Amino acid sequence: MSARKKKVLAIVLAGGEGKRLMPLTADRAKPAVPFAGIYRLIDYALSNVVNSGYLQVVVLTQYKSHSLDRHVTQTWRMSTMLGNYVAPVPAQQRVGKHWYLGSADAIFQSLNLIKDEKPDIVVVVGADHVYRMDFSQMVDQHVESGAACTVAAIRQPIELADQFGVIDVVPEDPARIREFLEKPKDPVGLPGSPGEVLASMGNYVFDADALVEAVTRDSTTAGSKHDMGGDIVPAFVRRDQAGVYDYQDNVVPGATERDRGYWRDVGTLGSYYAAHMDVVSPLPVFNLYNFDWPIYTSYGPQPPAKIVQGAAGTPPFTEEAVLSPGVVVSGGSVTRSVLSPDVRVLDGARVEGSVLLNGVHVGEGAVVRNAILDKNVIVPPGAQVGVDHEMDAARGFVVEDGLTVLGKDQPFPV
Repeated sequence: MSARKKKVLAIVLAGGEGKRLMPLTADRAKPAVPFAGIYRLIDYALSNVVNSGYLQVVVLTQYKSHSLDRHVTQTWRMSTMLGNYVAPVPAQQRVGKHWYLGSADAIFQSLNLIKDEKPDIVVVVGADHVYRMDFSQMVDQHVESGAACTVAAIRQPIELADQFGVIDVVPEDPARIREFLEKPKDPVGLPGSPGEVLASMGNYVFDADALVEAVTRDSTTAGSKHDMGGDIVPAFVRRDQAGVYDYQDNVVPGATERDRGYWRDVGTLGSYYAAHMDVVSPLPVFNLYNFDWPIYTSYGPQPPAKIVQGAAGTPPFTEEAVLSPGVVVSGGSVTRSVLSPDVRVLDGARVEGSVLLNGVHVGEGAVVRNAILDKNVIVPPGAQVGVDHEMDAARGFVVEDGLTVLGKDQPFPV
């Protein structure tokens, strides 16, 4: 059977707690964290899946999943007439009185979804990376190779190998995995490119029956962490059934040389901030305006953004700014920043190099610099955030990687 005729089920792993993104994950799962104004992180994974032509999708959730479930349910509505769906599935304790013990256990506890759908191929993707990828090209390679498991990998400089799960390939057959190395200290470079290694992207393609067998066996394996990358993939490697898909071979419609191959794990406050700066740059390395491969979402009934002089006649100023629907800049200044829906920047206020999430209000004459402000934070008139890190820390704000971060609804000390 050709790859195009095989039935594919997509599973999105969205139960992540995201501890390194605190306080942004204090009240929501990591995949529900807003990104680039109007989106949630999960929108990138789901958009890649549906743009690839896979329209039967389950989203496995667990940690503080209410806002995530609500977003998926309200936004990702497919044609039921054609049998298509994006369905959030919470942890259900189907096999015992415990929650998911890891990503592999999440799939094991949800095997009823595979048995009900009876797919030939299962595509398993993470829900917290920013990138564009046509998974159908990876599925094509998987089917042609005869492998039971294929791992998507991105090239990284060899000096960064100790930050990733690294894929060591068979030298004479670079599409086959010889060994899966977790943060190796002395890796071997790629054949033909000794200065690079292949790092796992956390995206996989499996023959459905092989995946069912692997997670079932893993569920009773002593010492297993029940992790897809740490336990399931190495098991396929040991049986010589694992292949690798090089992300640089993926061609997404509408991509430019500037943004082709972009992938960022936004697992820390620093990387989350840096990815936003990638979006606001004049020639962005991640282009939100590729309408041939759109990122889908819903941001509600917001009016257009509005930039006007302030009540005192102060002229507004914006440069290198992403302004979402519902934003009002009234006599304020916004540079190199991302403003989410319903943000207000008032007379004489300055927002510089910052990420403001929904409903943030910056009062007259206030300064917000190199900061991430979560939903509904109110910065009083004349206040300063991100200007004096010692003062920020004393006020109970998170100060990390040169950033000042305020959590959702966090009050500003008087």
